[in-house]
Amino acid sequence: MAAKLIIFAACVVSAIAQYPAPAYKPAYPAAYPAPAYSAPKAYAPEPAYAPAPYNFEYSVNDPSTYDVKSQSEYSDGNGNVKGSYSLVEADGSTRVVEYTADDYNGFNAEVKKIEGGYKAPYSAPAPAYKAAPAYKPAYAAPAYPAPAAYPAPAYSAPAYKPAPYKAY
Repeated sequence: MAAKLIIFAACVVSAIAQYPAPAYKPAYPAAYPAPAYSAPKAYAPEPAYAPAPYNFEYSVNDPSTYDVKSQSEYSDGNGNVKGSYSLVEADGSTRVVEYTADDYNGFNAEVKKIEGGYKAPYSAPAPAYKAAPAYKPAYAAPAYPAPAAYPAPAYSAPAYKPAPYKAY
């Protein structure tokens, strides 16, 4: 049996060897050329601006809304900033924040709370409630008769004979 299999395989190989492999032309070129990009444009260097120091402050004192706050800040133009702000909180205390910022230490703030100080001039009076009157209906509730007693439902015996029970 092995000899027959070897002879059959040899026949198949010789039959296939007589015909060359088909020469297909690919539908696309074997290698695309590399894309051509233009050289990137050189960016203009960032301009170096002269130091621009500044100084500002503002404050608000609005008696109708009780909004009281202020801020002041100055900079030497070289990245060093120093300032403070304050505001009156709802409980009447004043919060004061003093801060500095520079390139070496970053932002540092010191927060202080000053108790008292501003007091709201308005205080709501204590509510004067009087007890509500006891509930008294405007008219007497209608009298309804008691519901009639219904008899318990009565069912007749089944109309079919049940199948006998067999114990296995």
